[in-house]
Amino acid sequence: MGDVLQFKKKTPWEKHKGKSLCRDGFHKWKVIVNQQFDVKQGKLVTKSKCERCGKEKLELL
Repeated sequence: MGDVLQFKKKTPWEKHKGKSLCRDGFHKWKVIVNQQFDVKQGKLVTKSKCERCGKEKLELL
């Protein structure tokens, strides 16, 4: 049989690193697509994604 590897358990600090800000509503938004046009509403759309948690949002201009 092969050797058994012991894996290190993540500490609570490592496990939840950066998520507490997003949970409180302080996301770190980064623009994915800039100046995209929405045909149905006739407006420009900006698509953003949070760098920490991955949540996406759309803004109509």
